[in-house]
Amino acid sequence: MCLFQYDDDPDPEEQAPAGLLFVPVRPGTAGPALRMFRTPLGERTAVGFTRQDLLTATLGAGQSSIRLSEPALRSLAAPLGIERLILDPVLSAPAVTAEPVRAADEPVRAL
Repeated sequence: MCLFQYDDDPDPEEQAPAGLLFVPVRPGTAGPALRMFRTPLGERTAVGFTRQDLLTATLGAGQSSIRLSEPALRSLAAPLGIERLILDPVLSAPAVTAEPVRAADEPVRAL
């Protein structure tokens, strides 16, 4: 048992509201569409960032985003069967490229 009570210390089990999030989107025919991701184990998840610079550092400068509250993001993801929300992820796989990246001094070979 703790001898001291701290009114400003939240219980670790209680999640504080995240506030407005920067949520990655992709262009769609009817407007922006949320980007959904997968965890390393393959589970689909929604992703939100608390700051624009965190989104840019993880997904790149060209990634579009919209501002949504955490409850709004969860309600948009729920009909898709997505219950997990990851805030401020730091790891992502590099984008798939059509051609392998070659060193500047590497000669180009004809196929």
